[in-house]
Amino acid sequence: MYLKKIALVNYKNFESASFDFETKINCFAGNNGVGKTNVLDAIYNLAFTKGYFNSVSVQNVQHGKEFFLVEGVFDVDGKDEIINCSLKKGQKKIVKRNGKEYEKLSEHIGLIPLVIISPNDTNLIVEGSDMRRKFMDGVIAQSDRRYLHDLIDYNKALSQRNSLLKYFALNHTFDALNVDIYNQQLVEYGVRIHEKRKEFALKFEPIFAERHKHISNSKEEVSFEYKTQLDNDDFYTLLEKSLEKDRLLQYTTVGIHRDDLLYTIEGYPIKKFGSQGQQKTYLIALKLAEFDFLKMQSKLTPILLLDDIFDKLDEHRVSQIIDLVNDETFGQLFITDTHPERTEEVIKKTDQPYKLFHLS
Repeated sequence: MYLKKIALVNYKNFESASFDFETKINCFAGNNGVGKTNVLDAIYNLAFTKGYFNSVSVQNVQHGKEFFLVEGVFDVDGKDEIINCSLKKGQKKIVKRNGKEYEKLSEHIGLIPLVIISPNDTNLIVEGSDMRRKFMDGVIAQSDRRYLHDLIDYNKALSQRNSLLKYFALNHTFDALNVDIYNQQLVEYGVRIHEKRKEFALKFEPIFAERHKHISNSKEEVSFEYKTQLDNDDFYTLLEKSLEKDRLLQYTTVGIHRDDLLYTIEGYPIKKFGSQGQQKTYLIALKLAEFDFLKMQSKLTPILLLDDIFDKLDEHRVSQIIDLVNDETFGQLFITDTHPERTEEVIKKTDQPYKLFHLS
């Protein structure tokens, strides 16, 4: 699978632009602020119906304009798939596949498997558990539509239960029957989500460990562990036990929305004890394992986006990543860099077809 071409209208700093791509390596070079990352963000938008760097879609409309439009032509198993994503201020976002509009944007997720490696990924280590859950959910949902729907329904029921708890506190009232309705919904969706996350962690961890071993060229022991409250008790019991605390705090304190991923190196949390180099290596291994997992699940080769990695990693690590496209397991690659000469020098070593776009 690969992206043949893309057209942008009023998307961020692009009033009107189009690009025809090479099947293997495509690089956008230019000074900071010219829109290199914005092109990657537009490609991401076509896969996930939202931007990676700013998920508030109306903020992706160019200043002074009323709408944006992104259109891409993908080759998926030899067949053209035309994906069109547009938003007009004050209206809902519209995503079309071959001219037909999706009723729900979630129906599109998984058609275009894609992985991005970006400086923003450090959030997966340094930020809170919600970032790591989003990572896990994003990987699973690309190959499991039922999981995505369960996640949407769970979050809706969670929001409604929290609103009810706030209502009770504000009005000095309580209705156990009403709470139990939402408890049952949370359990129904949450148990399925929990099982899928456990299954994902079991499959993902050895893939990740192998990628880390290959990239680091070392014998550092790393692990990737799924942490959940549901390992201690069944979900319904947890909700009942926490009810008094939930009423006091006015939000739901137990459930799969509290899950986390524990990243360790030599048995210690990498967030506290890993050097910057170790953290970067861990993140790249994580993202390349995501690539492997998606390819295994979808039977399609995901598109790989590398944003500004030359300025964030040493040249040896970058060369190792670029070399991966010589491996037939990898497909189309998009890179951004501020120095075209540096990029071209590394890319030429791969003996793969490439295109270099100079943005100004």
